[in-house]
Amino acid sequence: MLPAADHLLRLLGLERTAFRRHAVSALLLLLLFLAFRLLLRLARLCWRFHATCRRLRCFPEPPRRSWLLGHLGMYLPNETGLQDEKKVLDNMHHVVLVWMGPVLPLVVLVHPDYIKPLVGASAAVAPKDELFYGFLKPWLGDGLLLSKGDKWSRHRRMLTPAFHFDILKPYMRIFNQCAHVMHAKWRRLAEGSVVSLDMFEHVSLMTLDSLQKCVFSCSSNCQESMSDYISAIMELSALAVKRQYRLHQYLDFVYYRTADGRRFRRACDTVHRFTDQVIRERRRALRQQGAEAWLKAKQGKTLDFIDVLLLAKDEDGKELSDEDIRAEADTFMFEGHDTTSSGLSWVLFNLAKYPEYQEKCREEVQEVMRGRELEELEWDDLTQLPFTTMCIKESLRQFPPVTLVSRRCTEDIKLPDGRVIPKGIICLVSIYGTHHNPTVWPDSKVYNPYRFDPDNPQQRSPLAFVPFSAGPRNCIGQSFAMAEMRVAVALTLLRFRLSVDRTRKVRRKPELILRTENGIWLNVEPLPPRA
Repeated sequence: MLPAADHLLRLLGLERTAFRRHAVSALLLLLLFLAFRLLLRLARLCWRFHATCRRLRCFPEPPRRSWLLGHLGMYLPNETGLQDEKKVLDNMHHVVLVWMGPVLPLVVLVHPDYIKPLVGASAAVAPKDELFYGFLKPWLGDGLLLSKGDKWSRHRRMLTPAFHFDILKPYMRIFNQCAHVMHAKWRRLAEGSVVSLDMFEHVSLMTLDSLQKCVFSCSSNCQESMSDYISAIMELSALAVKRQYRLHQYLDFVYYRTADGRRFRRACDTVHRFTDQVIRERRRALRQQGAEAWLKAKQGKTLDFIDVLLLAKDEDGKELSDEDIRAEADTFMFEGHDTTSSGLSWVLFNLAKYPEYQEKCREEVQEVMRGRELEELEWDDLTQLPFTTMCIKESLRQFPPVTLVSRRCTEDIKLPDGRVIPKGIICLVSIYGTHHNPTVWPDSKVYNPYRFDPDNPQQRSPLAFVPFSAGPRNCIGQSFAMAEMRVAVALTLLRFRLSVDRTRKVRRKPELILRTENGIWLNVEPLPPRA
């Protein structure tokens, strides 16, 4: 019996019976045991952290590390933060160790040879890290962006046919139509003269319009008036970014008690209701008609993303569930509209900034269109736009829509120089850093499309240019995105002359994608119709 038992009973004002003394003694012993276990676990964590820190000492760190914030004060999500990152790259060309706060190390890879072991690893060895992506799960579910292991591998195999060229070719009609709608709106706003427009605003609506038609065969006319579904997607994107920079809201039980958390839930419900309704109606029609008759009825029409997912089967003949299809459709809507609109907006900015490249692209498009009545591009025309493609690629190098991707490896990763990244450490493949690495891309700040001249190939690693990531988990929709960007750029230059609005400064802002603080404002001048 513990002497402290009597003291505790006296404090509680209870009679000191033998039973109570034994019960309180047992309780105190249990608490001491639990406290000892907690201290032991804490000691183990401290020892592991110390051992990890020792293993990470071989990696260089940027200066100005705070004992509390780590390097957070240096890597700010704005123009200043990107400029500071470029200064680090001028001195550290391979791998950098940065700290988020006092206890969370991040290994940042900024050279093709060093990102190779990570992006080349299997999805099981290098899964995406949930710290940076986890809060998207209520919206996107277990789609390709967030799933891992066997589920990711199965879905990737089943979705690959959805992005085959034969499926993508009919989407060209949709890309042309959506560009026509955007350009008609520009002509109305310009009223025959020059008008300053925010590219991010207009291009985002155009990519959402085309995606909704390609995924659901649904025309919402969102470029003219917003539907509830489109408004919900834009709100979810904005809320996800907002949450990213509020560390206390990373905890779900805190976030969903805030006003933003409740708005996020409502927007999720709106998006899911729309997607679920489309899937249910298609599934019902497929079961009633049978696959053969259903496909026959689709002849002459575009087979959309939902159609392909409903027909997809794995090696065992199993279909995707409605929940799986919803996750993949929502993921494609999220990843497809934001990244493509960012890439396209920056391409138009660069072409407005460099009129000599703009004019050369325009001449190339005019040559392709020569003798045609309709101003529409066909799939085979895309290969006839080599310089336009060079301009798009150089813009994606200079302003990659996704600036980094994160992985938390389940095994140690050995780097080319023999150093080892311990398992469990969050690794960041810095796409921005790799694209601006001076040892890989001389004069990286300069916009030079001739870096991608197919007639004068330069000796560099295939991983020097990774706007769509690389390896097993690269972007499955990159052919879709490149086709849409080439169509939009070509038709825009055919119909308008672009110049930079010098009254509005462009300042970059890396969020889930690379945006700007106040949009990309360009002067848009309608060109006379072709003869």
